[in-house]
Amino acid sequence: MFLKFILPLFALLFGLNSLAQGKYVKMGATSFKDSKNQNILAVTFSNEDHWHTYWKNPGDAGLEIKLKFTDKNNKELLLKEFPWPAPKRYIEQGNMWAYGYGGKYAHFFVMPADSVSSQINIRGEWLVCKDICIPGSQNLIVNLDENKSFKNIGAVSDQKVKDIFQVLPQSVEKSPLNIFLTKGQEENQLALHYIIENADFTLIKQNASILTPYLRPLFDFKHEEVYLDQNTNTVYGRIYIEWDGIFEDPEYPLPKDGMFESPLKAKFLIQYPKNEKPKIIEKTFNAFTLTGDKELSEQFKTFSKLGETKIVEKSVKPQSKSLLYYILFAFLGGVILNLMPCVLPVISLKLFGLIIHSNETKKQILKHNLAYTGGVLASFLMLGAAVVILKASGDQIGWGFQLQSPLFVLTMMIILLVMALNMLGLFEFVTPGGKHLGNAEIKKGMGGDFINGVLATILSTPCSAPFLGTALTFAFTTSYLNIFLIFIAVGIGLSFPFLLTGFFPALIKFLPKPGLWMENLKRLLGLSLILTAIWLYDVFFAILSHESLGLYINTLFALIIFAFYFRKHMSKNRLFNAIFFLLPILLTVKIVGMTHSPSVQANTITVNKPGINWEPWTLDKMKEKSEEITFINFTAKWCLTCKVNKKLVLQTEAFKDLVAKNNIKLMEADWTKRDPVITQFLQEHNLIGVPAYFIKTKDGKIISLGETISLNKIKKHL
Repeated sequence: MFLKFILPLFALLFGLNSLAQGKYVKMGATSFKDSKNQNILAVTFSNEDHWHTYWKNPGDAGLEIKLKFTDKNNKELLLKEFPWPAPKRYIEQGNMWAYGYGGKYAHFFVMPADSVSSQINIRGEWLVCKDICIPGSQNLIVNLDENKSFKNIGAVSDQKVKDIFQVLPQSVEKSPLNIFLTKGQEENQLALHYIIENADFTLIKQNASILTPYLRPLFDFKHEEVYLDQNTNTVYGRIYIEWDGIFEDPEYPLPKDGMFESPLKAKFLIQYPKNEKPKIIEKTFNAFTLTGDKELSEQFKTFSKLGETKIVEKSVKPQSKSLLYYILFAFLGGVILNLMPCVLPVISLKLFGLIIHSNETKKQILKHNLAYTGGVLASFLMLGAAVVILKASGDQIGWGFQLQSPLFVLTMMIILLVMALNMLGLFEFVTPGGKHLGNAEIKKGMGGDFINGVLATILSTPCSAPFLGTALTFAFTTSYLNIFLIFIAVGIGLSFPFLLTGFFPALIKFLPKPGLWMENLKRLLGLSLILTAIWLYDVFFAILSHESLGLYINTLFALIIFAFYFRKHMSKNRLFNAIFFLLPILLTVKIVGMTHSPSVQANTITVNKPGINWEPWTLDKMKEKSEEITFINFTAKWCLTCKVNKKLVLQTEAFKDLVAKNNIKLMEADWTKRDPVITQFLQEHNLIGVPAYFIKTKDGKIISLGETISLNKIKKHL
């Protein structure tokens, strides 16, 4: 019966998902002849406004554009490549620098004169980013005429393509900059300095680095610093370099005497002055000076530093515009939460209520659903207030933080157990279905609807969903007002299906009419609440451990069940009922006291699983240099989405084969209890909760896979 309700909702969600993501990058191609009469193939790109892709050196994070060419027989074609166009510089959240492209741009290749292929298949793959990053790809089929050329297919005009081609970087023998290498002030650190004498400050590009390094083994280049000596019209630049030789096998320590074992060549792109073509230079370093950086640092204090606000094109839109973007994502994430396993037991109760209300007037149905929405919004406002208070106190928090509190989990276990006993018929109180099942005159059920909304909120917050992570990351790292706006948007999304049925009651006419069959359904819903309480029981003991705590909890549940059973089936005597209800209350007080005992120790997840070896994650272990690719799983006992992903992906034979084939090291981070190190790491990578998945490449790059994974997604980033 419920499929009639669920399937249209799925269709709506996937439609909104497609609309929200869109086609942020469009790939095309064209051909022309250059001044040497060579046939040039141009692969063109057109990005949506404010979205960028990545250069050869993507910067602190990101992935360069990948292009592959094959003939009609799927045989790979190796085409001579021209230098890539000079990139812009983007500053992303957390002061992450990226080098890449926005707007319209192209990559150029020489088509071999002796090629007999009449068809070229082009496969492009990229990562496109704005406030979030989305992997993209496209395939093109190019049919060549007898002159080995073809007409433009794409959104970039032929004239624009030729203009880009005319300003491609050119290699030069002599560097226009005076470049030298010194020992940095920290261990295993070098400093690359350059000087531009008689500089024209107006010819410094405002959205690009003066000197941009290409990737080079052993050198981990950091951010460019630019200082201006106004008195002598001199530009001083510096890029710190972390020496990666210490991670080699065998280790290659930074030479104490400043002499490299063999000359090291590095390639750089120079974008000064801006009225000339960018230049590519190769610099050979035989040695570095042991002193100089400290003295230059002191001198730099007397100069003007070219500020990032002057030289950086921000990749983020103005706040007022971005806020609407995040609110939309928060709303969509809230809608999707209705389908997540965490909240399904309570949503089932609400659907049960819809069946009961199906014969009521439009006004009554609207009242019930508005009461449910009120419970949802009130809960999200309380969560928002808690986030603000904790942030103001300096705490590191993330989504689902309340389930890291043993006292809160204990309270939820008791509430769910009591609700389950109600559904199983041991007692009755005002519920979304009224005081008595099937009662047509439900005038006192608004409080039950409100409580249902509160429970839906509480049980949904351990879940993450598409869109939700992006919106919540913004909320947890922005102003206090925006926290409330984002949380309200999530709440409206969570209650949206029931708001629709409130304003348009015809949507629930497909549900079956109330009848005796509902008694059995009511018992099944009671069972679902008991299973949810058992899940929270597992969460509770993942947070705390005590030799007799389990005995106390089990005794508490037994006393609660017996108290309600005694009242229902054995005696209505007030004195005896008071005694039997007082016993679990006293035991609850005892358990609460035990949770604050110093002898109670926090548990951690046992990460080893049959046939596969998971190592507990720590920040230091992750930073260790390894020739292995590392896959990192951030999870928690209370995260049902994590368990689903684990069952569908991480515990499959296909995943084990992938790990073995690629020699992947596995690490797992346990966020069941509060851990500020994990919280900070997630926030630094634009995430505020679990699940979260990362790949650390052999060269130390950290690639975030987000909140959802598949084998294909993992393979793509290996």
